[in-house]
Amino acid sequence: MSVVAARIGRVTIRTDVLDHLPVRSAVPALWDALEARGTAVLCAPPGTGKTTLVPLALAGLLRPGGPVRRVVVAEPRRIAARAAARRMAWLLGEEVGERVGFTVRGERRVGRRTVVEVVTTGVLLQRLQRDQELAGVAVVMLDECHERHLDADTAAAFLLDVRATLRPDLWLVAASATTDAEGWAALLDGAAGSTTPAGGVPAGGAPGSADGGFAAPATATGGGEADGDPASGAARGATDEGRGAGVRGAGDQVRGAGGGGAPIVTAHGTAHPVDVVWAPPERAVRPAHGMRVDPVLLEHVAAVVRRALRERDGDVLCFLPGVGEISRVAGQLGGGERLGAEVLQVHGRAPAAVQDAVLAGGTTLRRVVLATSVAESSLTVPGVRVVVDAGLAREPRTDHARGLGALTTVRASRAATRQRAGRAGREAPGVVYRCWSEADDARLPRWPAPEIAVADLASFALHCACWGDPDASGLALLDPPPGGAMTAAREVLVAIGATDDAGRVTERGARMARLGLHPRLARALVDGAREVGPRPAAEVVALLSEEPPREYGDDLSAALRAARRGGDAYAGRWRAEARRLAGALGEVRGDGAGAGPGGGGTGSGASRDGGGQGAGFDDAVAGLVAALAFPERVARARGGGALLMASGTGAELAAGSGLREAEWLAIAVADRPVAAASARVRLAAVIDEETARTAAATLHTTADEVGWSVDRGDLVARRVERLGRIEVRAKPLARPDPERVREGLLDGLRGEGLGLLRWSADARSLRQRMAFAHRVLGEPWPDVSDAALLDRADAWLAGVLDRARGRADLGRVDAGQALSRLLPWATGDAARFDELVPERIEVPSGSRIRVDYAEEQPVLAVKLQELFGWQETPRIAGGRMPVVVHLLSPAGRPAAVTADLASFWREGYRSVRAELRGRYPKHPWPQDPSAAEPTRHTAARARRG
Repeated sequence: MSVVAARIGRVTIRTDVLDHLPVRSAVPALWDALEARGTAVLCAPPGTGKTTLVPLALAGLLRPGGPVRRVVVAEPRRIAARAAARRMAWLLGEEVGERVGFTVRGERRVGRRTVVEVVTTGVLLQRLQRDQELAGVAVVMLDECHERHLDADTAAAFLLDVRATLRPDLWLVAASATTDAEGWAALLDGAAGSTTPAGGVPAGGAPGSADGGFAAPATATGGGEADGDPASGAARGATDEGRGAGVRGAGDQVRGAGGGGAPIVTAHGTAHPVDVVWAPPERAVRPAHGMRVDPVLLEHVAAVVRRALRERDGDVLCFLPGVGEISRVAGQLGGGERLGAEVLQVHGRAPAAVQDAVLAGGTTLRRVVLATSVAESSLTVPGVRVVVDAGLAREPRTDHARGLGALTTVRASRAATRQRAGRAGREAPGVVYRCWSEADDARLPRWPAPEIAVADLASFALHCACWGDPDASGLALLDPPPGGAMTAAREVLVAIGATDDAGRVTERGARMARLGLHPRLARALVDGAREVGPRPAAEVVALLSEEPPREYGDDLSAALRAARRGGDAYAGRWRAEARRLAGALGEVRGDGAGAGPGGGGTGSGASRDGGGQGAGFDDAVAGLVAALAFPERVARARGGGALLMASGTGAELAAGSGLREAEWLAIAVADRPVAAASARVRLAAVIDEETARTAAATLHTTADEVGWSVDRGDLVARRVERLGRIEVRAKPLARPDPERVREGLLDGLRGEGLGLLRWSADARSLRQRMAFAHRVLGEPWPDVSDAALLDRADAWLAGVLDRARGRADLGRVDAGQALSRLLPWATGDAARFDELVPERIEVPSGSRIRVDYAEEQPVLAVKLQELFGWQETPRIAGGRMPVVVHLLSPAGRPAAVTADLASFWREGYRSVRAELRGRYPKHPWPQDPSAAEPTRHTAARARRG
């Protein structure tokens, strides 16, 4: 391509490229909007130059002789920040670090002449905390604001606060291709008001001056700053520029939001058309579950990639949810010779050199780029004409009750799929193969879940506390933080001494915030450094800030040694981060490390100078630092690879793990798969009990426990020492509190039932009689149901519970004797109990037969011959109820049932007599039983008298 260039001073600007970027025609409207309101929303399709031309134009670098303004561009990812800076520097004909630079975690390339600096949103947050006015900065552009990363939402809220109170002259642009423009416009309008024109030099220093406070003195590359909390948003799915893919047209539009919000500037560019090919799998695919993706879908994605290579020209960009899926699809595609294309892998953990090579393009062989969401935003992958979209994304989920987080695989939103499709039309007409049906597309969610709704909010809460708004109630946020998640986050900050009980940041907390770490890791670095030295503590925290590759294993200390000797990309990033943390720690020393909760001497046995102690020292350091970071994840073995964490959550080690022999572990990384009963340990370090006690000091309790143990089925009275839910040791109590013993026994009775007492036949009979009296006669006869007896246990078990000490004592209690205390003795009715509800009834033969009160109506079971001469059925309960007579044969077998003896003698006896007379001929069977003599004996014996 011939280069048509214009010279401004000594610099050659690539005007041939700039003049063809469609967003250029929207720049005047954007200028007008900013000069009028100070804020604007910029919507521009992919490939129109939103990320590269607009910052240069706002900085005044494209107009000779015009004023120069310092511009900060915030990107959600490091790869995007580096790529945007390189592209802008190339457009100016310069190297990165001159008038265009970037700062990301671990890398900083800016100089004294830098005017446009591209940073990650985490870096921007850190700078806002140090310099709320952003002295020397005229414009901040929040790029790809549609992705709704927590750092980006927080930075936007802080910037709006700055505009409203300190810097009304600060221009703020929210830019994207698929964002909720109306929502952002309304949000930005909250701070839009009187605006000082941004022309000329803003307050705070001349452009490029070191005293302006934003661009550092000349350093080609440096350690960089922290990207805020590295765990925040690190694995979020994204939704990049896709709206407008395939749209041609001209003209730009400026409008206000529906409620008169900030101006919305829309660039209708000449993005190349992108055709859509619906390519759903022919076989049934199971929905993604947790981190699991059906292999059937991955096989189908590989097949669609091969199909795309056959049907279309150009390179192929394939979107997959994670590194594991990328690896499996790469394996199915095979080598480059068989495929006829080079297979490359791009994700957040890929080395910067690999990422740069993919973005550079230029190879003669076709390429298949397998990528996660990092390739969605602010990037042009040269040569790509085809996108294959698996339709999945990864989002974080946090179990705030257990303090565990996990990634889950979800359907990509429509916004994300539009962004992905747009990658195919950045340089020329393209095509997207979507691995789902058009009908399924209509059911996709419109937007991804905002990170503030699903993530751990500890870092956000610390940022808010440092900002002076602990509950974030005064911040302009598109979505408020969930109350439960915010409460859990603030509890963490209080526990580590970062805030006080009212949520106000402490001096210790403010210094922790400057470390650019999750607050838990900041606590581990500060307090760990006091015990093992800054460098060893920084090494372990660097390992925790970015989870090491799976091949490093699940032993944290072994992973530490692997990182030290490793030559892979991860090891390089780890070394850079360890250096940064050690340096940052030096800047915040004197913060009283160890003075907050969990601080102080550990007695862990780890040497404080951290020098050359070998594997044993690594074990001690790794365990201590991990336990300081996650004290509620200190865990004790329960056997068979099972563990109990101090939080009360169970955990499991992988089969074959070398950590299975350890009694105590500090679990650094764990997740709880969907519907799993226990967490899955992915990274942990061996510790001893002393380290566990020290790191989890705020969870340590010693208490007397007196109560009924469900596991043991008995009363337990002991003094127990615990770390959270972990029982460390216990010893019996010689003299437990009698009242607590009593309550424990009652709990046992409520839980296991009254069967704990001794129920003899007489006791059961008494209870049945009392139940009958209550049912038929009512008051004052007591209710003796289980619920009623348990409710009045103090009354009828008085004295018994005072003497009992456990299950065995309860088993010796005569329940009948105790139950008789409930009879209405005070009213005198108890004296009539045997009369009203007799235990036995005397029949004509002289026998006293027990009455069975087990059924609804009492039963008198008696041999038929013993009732001869008895005309009326006996009645009880003061004559209110007849008993049911079960007439038995001489052998005691049922012969007849009646509640009316007179009727039976007249009508039923004759058939019973005919049936039994032949069977029992020795027994009397008179024709007139009502006049016969009752007997318990045979006829012959009755005659003998």
